[in-house]
Amino acid sequence: MALEEIHAEMVSSVWKVLVSPGSEVAAGDTLVILESMKMEIPVLTERAGTIGELHVVEGEVLQEGDLIATVV
Repeated sequence: MALEEIHAEMVSSVWKVLVSPGSEVAAGDTLVILESMKMEIPVLTERAGTIGELHVVEGEVLQEGDLIATVV
């Protein structure tokens, strides 16, 4: 089974979490919204599937490369 890992592309904070483990998602769906330098940055999935694991909570500060979620 293919697995998509979604990582933070920059240092940012988690502004809003829009999915939970077990949520069905379509390609292009927004999973979380990050905030960096007063900009909102949507984090999208590239494939349809189910959220396997969610590794972030609202308010958490992420470093570049941190794992946000997996889609199976």
